[in-house]
Amino acid sequence: MAVIGQGHFAQAAILPAIAQLDEDVELAALVSSSDHKLEELGTRYGVSTLVHYDDLDRLLSTHKIDAVFIAVPNDLHAEMTLIAARHGVHVLCEKPMAPTEAECMQMIRACEARHVKLMIAYRLHFQAANLVAIEIARGGELGDPRIFSSTFALQVREGNTRVQPRRGSGPLYDLGIYCVNAARYLFRSEPAEVTALRLCGRDPRFTATDEAYGVTMRFPHERVAQFTCSFGAHDRAHYEVIGTDGFLTLDNAYEYATEMKMRVAGKHGEKERTFERRDQIAAEISYFVKCIREDLEPEPSGWEGLADVRILQAIMQSARFGRAVPVEPILRPHRPDMSQEIDVQPATRPPLVDVASSSK
Repeated sequence: MAVIGQGHFAQAAILPAIAQLDEDVELAALVSSSDHKLEELGTRYGVSTLVHYDDLDRLLSTHKIDAVFIAVPNDLHAEMTLIAARHGVHVLCEKPMAPTEAECMQMIRACEARHVKLMIAYRLHFQAANLVAIEIARGGELGDPRIFSSTFALQVREGNTRVQPRRGSGPLYDLGIYCVNAARYLFRSEPAEVTALRLCGRDPRFTATDEAYGVTMRFPHERVAQFTCSFGAHDRAHYEVIGTDGFLTLDNAYEYATEMKMRVAGKHGEKERTFERRDQIAAEISYFVKCIREDLEPEPSGWEGLADVRILQAIMQSARFGRAVPVEPILRPHRPDMSQEIDVQPATRPPLVDVASSSK
């Protein structure tokens, strides 16, 4: 496997995860625009194939790489995927899949044409706390789930890639996608309509992107999901599901480096549970490797990624024009469940090279 992009997430999570899976996955190449990163990380992980982005096409043409993990800014996902597909290299791509539906479809069709596996890196589809929440929501303990509400916020670091003037930047693509995906897997359906507003303050960090979004999604059977995502508020990653007979809350719901705490008040009383930190990235990579070796179709697939991007684009349209926007659903025959849980002990966080966290 080659890792494309050596930003904060790649260094803090992806490279250590692959190192944990050394019996199943070989870290065969690193791709970056920074010679310093390549030299330091290549030495640390024992990788001798170190290339710049401009050399990716040549690297993959050697047929020495079976798969890539794409961890570059969102507007480059499609380009990197198309290069990999052209050479028959399997793709695990970070979310959001791409800034637009058209690019998502390009990625799907290119991978289909070359019989390449395409998986979008929804790590929470393999993580115990979120899968348990799904089972509780669908199992009747809360009655009929009616309301989903969520907040995902952080104080973004000035100048971070996520607030630069490029397609797919801003809090909706970076944070809001988690809320959209969680509502979809907890309600196990697709929203029919969205209404949204965007907040643009005077903070100099947000001259090129919005600061926050407030969103309401109408789901079938008169269920509603509401969320706020913000780059200008205190760190918070939380959701709540309220049913006719109870509720469930999950704190740190979207995080990968902390424990998660769940509270359930339902038909059988109240209970709390703590889920210890696990290596969510190693879990999804191990699943992806299994799909390649056993010729299975990965899920979450490109279609799952496209479903979220379609909703994100409808949200932006609603915020721009100040009206509700209908969403044509992408029907998903598969939803996450407990059968997808993969438990991998967390890796030790390594020192980072020329990067900083996106949050202050």
